[in-house]
Amino acid sequence: MNNIIQTTSPKKFLFVSLTALIGDIAWQVRREGHEVKYYIKDPEEKEVSDGFVPKVENWESEIDWADVIVFDDVCGHGKTAQELRNKGKAVIGGTPYTDRLEDDRAFGQEELKNHGVSILSYQEFKDFDEGILYIQQNPGRYVLKPSLGDAPKNLLYVGNEEDGSDVIRILTAYQHAWSDRVKSYQLQKKVNSGVEVAVGSFFDGQKFLEPINVNFEHKKLFPGDLGVSTGEMGTSMFWSRPNYLFNATLKKMEPTLQREGYIGYIDINCIVNGQGIYPLEFTCRFGYPTIFIQADGMQNPIGDFFAALAKGESYPLKTKKGFQVGARIVVPPFPFDDPKTFDSFSKDTAIVFKKPVPEGVHIEDVKLVKEEWLITGTAGVVLTVTGTGSTMREAQRQMYYRISNILIPNMYYRTDIGDRWFEDNDKLHTWGYLLEG
Repeated sequence: MNNIIQTTSPKKFLFVSLTALIGDIAWQVRREGHEVKYYIKDPEEKEVSDGFVPKVENWESEIDWADVIVFDDVCGHGKTAQELRNKGKAVIGGTPYTDRLEDDRAFGQEELKNHGVSILSYQEFKDFDEGILYIQQNPGRYVLKPSLGDAPKNLLYVGNEEDGSDVIRILTAYQHAWSDRVKSYQLQKKVNSGVEVAVGSFFDGQKFLEPINVNFEHKKLFPGDLGVSTGEMGTSMFWSRPNYLFNATLKKMEPTLQREGYIGYIDINCIVNGQGIYPLEFTCRFGYPTIFIQADGMQNPIGDFFAALAKGESYPLKTKKGFQVGARIVVPPFPFDDPKTFDSFSKDTAIVFKKPVPEGVHIEDVKLVKEEWLITGTAGVVLTVTGTGSTMREAQRQMYYRISNILIPNMYYRTDIGDRWFEDNDKLHTWGYLLEG
């Protein structure tokens, strides 16, 4: 099991989740010596984290009990989080403004432009035929980005055809299959070469905290960036002093986030090349599995850090040098929504460890029954396994060694998390984006 640093000042934590994402962090905070209660709204995800953390059926009735309230996937909870902060509660969570930054892609892009950040040209549409006509009149490579909210994240599509014909075919398919859930979407000009990289930081209501986090998401299902887009299959990262990439993008949002009183993690995903930085989208909340990997890179108890963050108190965040990586282990039907397949192949399947559970194993859709780890939920996202090291290769070796200790029927995962770093690193340094200051 992970070497958990015990807290010196126990607190009462209430974790509030829409779809059962933050159970592993709640479990870690509990093992540090804090009291924990966990609420999950989605009735199909209620069993997630059973046996690992105490659950509640009505989180509002626990508000007075809690010293710290943590909203996990905060989009949609911003108004509530802001109201609780205004009443004097210590809350990690968004605001209506930061919810909109992520959910409304066009709004997020316009806010970046208003803050002096260059953006890619894009068009916003609410009608499929209008988007198809636009591409026919303006041929080119496009990225199709349905606005979030009701639309599944895996509907994002990156075009490859020079005339945009592949995006037209995708739009036609979505018109038939997803018109009830895709209410608006963007067509954004595609950057044909570059490095996809995200930069993020925790914000304490007044300022960004150091160190910042530089991370590289791996969203495609298969190694080599093949297959369908998923929420995320894994991430590689490192902690850093503020660098050019951060100062040219996220840092410019600091006065507005201060005015909003935002408390939590925020990052911005970008494509960069020798010509410039092209921001793609905000994440105004914890990322998953990003937060699990970040936790393994912290040298402080995460519960103590969260308590100080929620209260806007000064706290020296200490992080490991080198690199951290994490890979998701998933089972059928991930990344698709197919209850029959999940029930047939995955539900209540046991997770077996050849040796005692090693460090760096983080629960996702898992429950504990009579000391056995069982798969639950609906999504097929089972574990995130991490590795750390002074080099990326060392971190990768540790992560995949830990994965080799795990036995789950029908499990799959990417075998190349972190491989991109060796080429991306050279490019980012050549272009100057990782220079501090």
